[in-house]
Amino acid sequence: MLGIIDDPVSIKSVELMIIEEAYRQGWMEPAPPPMRTGKKVAIIGSGPAGLAAADELNKMGHEVTVYERSDRPGGLMMYGVPNMKADKTDIVGRRTSIMEKEGVKFVCGAAGHIGKPGALSAEALLAGHDAVVLATGATVGRDLNNTAGRDLKGVHLAMEFLHGNTKTILDHKAVDSTWRSKSSGADSPPIDVAGKRVVIIGGGDTGNDCIGTSVRHGAKAIANLELLPQPPLQRDQQNTPWPHWPNKQRSDYGHEEAAQLVNGGKDIRTFSVQTKRFIGDAAGNVTGVEIVDLEWTHKDGRMQMKEVPGTVRVLDADYVFLALGFLGPEGPLAEQFGIKTERGNYQAAYGRQKGAFQTSNPKVFAAGDCRRGQSLVVWGIAEGREASRAVHQYIIGQK
Repeated sequence: MLGIIDDPVSIKSVELMIIEEAYRQGWMEPAPPPMRTGKKVAIIGSGPAGLAAADELNKMGHEVTVYERSDRPGGLMMYGVPNMKADKTDIVGRRTSIMEKEGVKFVCGAAGHIGKPGALSAEALLAGHDAVVLATGATVGRDLNNTAGRDLKGVHLAMEFLHGNTKTILDHKAVDSTWRSKSSGADSPPIDVAGKRVVIIGGGDTGNDCIGTSVRHGAKAIANLELLPQPPLQRDQQNTPWPHWPNKQRSDYGHEEAAQLVNGGKDIRTFSVQTKRFIGDAAGNVTGVEIVDLEWTHKDGRMQMKEVPGTVRVLDADYVFLALGFLGPEGPLAEQFGIKTERGNYQAAYGRQKGAFQTSNPKVFAAGDCRRGQSLVVWGIAEGREASRAVHQYIIGQK
């Protein structure tokens, strides 16, 4: 209740302590279902929604196979979230290991990339299963394709940076939350920003993770650009009174680390700026980002921006990471399964009513970010569980 008007009690830490103690005591043991229904369900995607749906459907006694195009199950929690925020072996791996012992099958890599060479087609998947759940996430990143210089070397979507870094850590069993471990003999990740000048465009969780990862690589300089104006340091009681979500400035681990370790104690964020173009050298490498200050005004109930004259300037950069959010799921699966989309997402209703999570193909269901758009891990888990109810009712015919 304290969180209504002030900082909440850290219930998260209490819950983490409880589950960690459960693992230490050996209470988290595999519990296979006592019987099987003979029904088969395929789940495409092993992120929070896919794993939640797989776990529930397996407990119901169905034979569940999870298809994942990456080389390890876990989806967003495996490769989208950096290792220092969620350990892949001690958190993600140990949970999927229990699921495997309970009967869930994981098909990863090329064989798990449905519709691609070496994997099942959508038609074959439908023919061999009683239902299919799409839990592919929202993996299409928002880009700056119309910005001059976008094709320069060194300009990347944030997930290219984060995915490659985490995979290198796991492949080489590095022990210090980065790829640099003398005992591991690890090669450098695909994108190595050690000693480089890094500019991160976007102020959300993904941008913060890029900042934290750059700090651990040993970046020479880090700058974080945000299009929107700087929020107030405390809740604005006039514009966001309780119970609205408070609009106030928040600093995460990446911001704090970069300020102290890279930027002499100063905040690395610059608010109310727009990227005009990327500047490169003769070899096609990015060398800078041209930006301009913005002035924001309220008009007709909407925020409107305009450039501030005389504020155009260039930030030096060896690497630029675009952390601008996600637009939705990739299109091929919608075409292959013949399902409708809505604003880029797989079209399916939400709730517990008949037809919830069911796409225009009655045998295909959708849950998580691919259905609702970019959201939180807890929403993915909730949707996966709810979708499992809908799938069960469809294939068994019972509530």
